[in-house]
Amino acid sequence: MSQKIESPMKKITVSKVVLNMGVGKSGEPIERAKRALEQISGQKPSPRAAKATQRDWGVHKGEPIGVAVTLRKKPAIELIKRLFTAKGNQIKSSSFDDFGNVSFGIREHIDIPGVKYDPNIGIVGLNISISLQRPGFNIRIRSKHKASVGHNHIITAEDAKAFLAHEFGLQVI
Repeated sequence: MSQKIESPMKKITVSKVVLNMGVGKSGEPIERAKRALEQISGQKPSPRAAKATQRDWGVHKGEPIGVAVTLRKKPAIELIKRLFTAKGNQIKSSSFDDFGNVSFGIREHIDIPGVKYDPNIGIVGLNISISLQRPGFNIRIRSKHKASVGHNHIITAEDAKAFLAHEFGLQVI
C-alpha cells in the first residue's frame, strides 16, 4: 500500500492580489478612485501615470490616470474571499492564463461584502489580478544568477483552477 507523497515544492500559494482602477483623467476622478480602493483594501493606493500622450483623449504623458493597490499574504487571502463572494463564487474559464494568474473585473465596487455606498465616491468598477506561485519562483527575479522556472514547475491554468476551487470554493464556468 504505497501512498503518493506530494512534494512541498509543488505547493501552490497566493503571491499577490492587485486591484486596479483606470480612470482616464486626473483630478477629482482619481481622488474618488483612491478613496474607493482604500475602502476596499484598507491600504493606501498608489497612482499610475500615463505612459504616452493621447491628444484625442486629453491625456498627457506622466499625468496620473489610474490607481492601484497590491496586497500580499493574509490580507490578500481575506480580500480574495470577499471578491469571489462578490462574483458569486464563479469565474469564467477564460480568466485564467497559462502561468498561474487569474484576472477578472467587478462592475460595481459596492457588490463586495463589507463595502458600503458612499455618495462622495459613487459607484465605480475595478479590475482584479491574482498571481499564484510555487516555492522557488523567485529565481526569475533575483539579482544574481537569474534563471527560468522549469517546465514542470510552472502553474498551468488547470492547476490554478483546481487550487482556487479547493481553497476558496470557486466554481469555474
